[in-house]
Amino acid sequence: MLNVLLMAGGGAGAQGGAGFQFIFIGGMILVMWLFMIRPQTKKAKLQKDFIGGLREGDKIVTIAGIHGKVKKINDNNTLQIEVSPGTYFTVERSAISMEYTQAQQKAAETAAK
Repeated sequence: MLNVLLMAGGGAGAQGGAGFQFIFIGGMILVMWLFMIRPQTKKAKLQKDFIGGLREGDKIVTIAGIHGKVKKINDNNTLQIEVSPGTYFTVERSAISMEYTQAQQKAAETAAK
C-alpha cells in the first residue's frame, strides 16, 4: 500500500517536472530567436535592400576590400565597377559589402567637413 502511494506521488512530481522542462525549452528557443535568428534576418533584409538600391556612380567596397565606383549595372545580376580611371571589374551584386561601403561613405563625409 505504501508503495502505491509513493508511486502516485512520484508520478505527479514527474509530470510537474516535465511541464517545467517544456516551458524551459520553449523559453530557450524564444531567447535564441530573439538574440540570434531575428537580428540575422533583419541584417540580411537590410543588405538586400542596399544592394537593390545601388545606382550608377555610387562608391562601393566589395567584400574582398576592393574600392570602386559603379559604372554599369548589368541585367545578369552583376555590376561593372571602375577601380581606377580606365580599369573596370565585373563583380556579382552579392559581393558588395554594406558595412564597408557605409563606413567609407561616413569617413568621406567626415573628411569633407
